[in-house]
Amino acid sequence: MGESHAIGTMVFILGDQLSHSISSLDGFDPDNDVIFMCEVMEEATYARHHKKKIAFIFSAMRHFAQELRDKGFRVRYVPIDDPDNAGSFDDELRRAIGHSSPTRIRLTEPGEWRVLEKITRWQSSLETPIEVIDDRRFICSRSEFADWARGRKDLVMEFFYRQMRRKTGLLMEGDQPVGGRWNFDSENRKPARPDMFRPQRRAIDKDAITREVIDVVDRLFPDNFGELRDFHFAVSSEDASLLVEDFIDGHLSEFGATQDAMLTGDPFLNHSLLSFYINVGLVDPLDMCRRAERAYLEGNAPLSAVEGFIRQIIGWREYMRGVYWMKMPDYGDANFFGNKRPLPDFYWTGATDMNCVATVVGETRSNAYAHHIQRLMITGNFALIAGVNPKQVHQWYLEVYADAYEWVEMPNVIGMSQFADGGTVGTKPYAASGNYISKMSDYCDSCSFNVKDRTGPKACPFNYLYWDFLSRNRGLLSDNRRLARQYATWDRMDDAVRRDIVATAAQFLDTLKGY
Repeated sequence: MGESHAIGTMVFILGDQLSHSISSLDGFDPDNDVIFMCEVMEEATYARHHKKKIAFIFSAMRHFAQELRDKGFRVRYVPIDDPDNAGSFDDELRRAIGHSSPTRIRLTEPGEWRVLEKITRWQSSLETPIEVIDDRRFICSRSEFADWARGRKDLVMEFFYRQMRRKTGLLMEGDQPVGGRWNFDSENRKPARPDMFRPQRRAIDKDAITREVIDVVDRLFPDNFGELRDFHFAVSSEDASLLVEDFIDGHLSEFGATQDAMLTGDPFLNHSLLSFYINVGLVDPLDMCRRAERAYLEGNAPLSAVEGFIRQIIGWREYMRGVYWMKMPDYGDANFFGNKRPLPDFYWTGATDMNCVATVVGETRSNAYAHHIQRLMITGNFALIAGVNPKQVHQWYLEVYADAYEWVEMPNVIGMSQFADGGTVGTKPYAASGNYISKMSDYCDSCSFNVKDRTGPKACPFNYLYWDFLSRNRGLLSDNRRLARQYATWDRMDDAVRRDIVATAAQFLDTLKGY
């Protein structure tokens, strides 16, 4: 790491800040300043992350550090298997200060509340001044979102999204949206069919750094969830940019129509698989959206697909970050329904006769990925209608997905998926019976349960659990206008049928084993 000597500024770059334009590097002086990065066991174990998630982040960090060195920057980098590694941000930062005696420390603001708490403690406990700078990688700053939300009764994402469209100018003609509509979501709900001509994904080869990281992860985290084989992630901004190009050229045109579909044996369909790289900093989200917009303007992708993709980035992603910072630190404890059931063990093992759940868990184990409808309407939907503790559901999503960082994952799970915030994010619970799954996937075709049966030994558990969920939570949901038709249907059922549904649900729930 070089001999100890006093320096000017020490720039502390976190593992999800791997952008060469990160704000903490503004004014960096290669002759006097140094960059500090570290892999620490505390961050790797605060949640039992998927093996591929750990390997992806560590490899991306090491590649970024090498890129900085190639630019002539001095980098102090501590790998997780360094025998002198103290194991935590706190202790490694103190060790780095003792080594280099910087005049100040500079960081770009962290993405997660718990890390911000650490930095706040450093500012009061360390003698070295610490400067925290806004993260420019987001279109909407935390203060701007707070200003937008102030005084609003309902934080409707659609209205926020329109503001971001106007701010960025994406798909705009003056002050009006291209095509005369802000949202083409109604055109993006088609089921998928097997397609032998779907373009192959670009392969990213593992280099020596990635292979070394995989070996380290396999040795240090042997019991963590997930598989390390078939490691498919880009770990540099150059390779991530190639994957952006690959998606826009080969998949964007079909992305919109089937973005809500699920297909056995095809876990990726036409999804971008770019959230990993956006969230870790290897891809600039606004630049990526402009590249997608250009595909529409040049006639290479339909407006419905491009608008749907851009909405996920400048709409949902930015909105979720705003909600997270507005609601923390208590948001993770929200539990509107008072659900207490432990997360079933098959979320880890995949050992369930429900083919849809087994498929999604199996793909999650292999890929550290599932697309948004698999997360929302399979694993999330089941947890909701089964009455699982939302905090445990949130923890599972944080652990198993390589793109999961608390600022984006928590509001998606606590707010949208589990409706645990009582309606801050969603206008109604995303609860559904097996009929939705049958319509949007082929999972039911090879399931041992019958998706058409509400009760009985072969009835799809999603069916009776859905109606039982509505029944037991009627006191909390009966005033929700978006559920009026469902409650009217429930009320028209024969008393004996309703009793059978509730009894079947209770019997099934009693068989669930917590992890």
